[in-house]
Amino acid sequence: MTRWEYVTTPLIVHNTAAILNNWGSDGWELVQVVSGPEGGLVAYLKREIEDEN
Repeated sequence: MTRWEYVTTPLIVHNTAAILNNWGSDGWELVQVVSGPEGGLVAYLKREIEDEN
């Protein structure tokens, strides 16, 4: 069974692509972007957990 780990990160509107590209280069995949509780944007990302065997 595939196992996932998740992370959330705030997105700065004028630097969104750079932020997402940085996470993507580490293997993170964008799942969703939502409005944060204080009005900004928050990205939800996931990546597969590698087997330790």
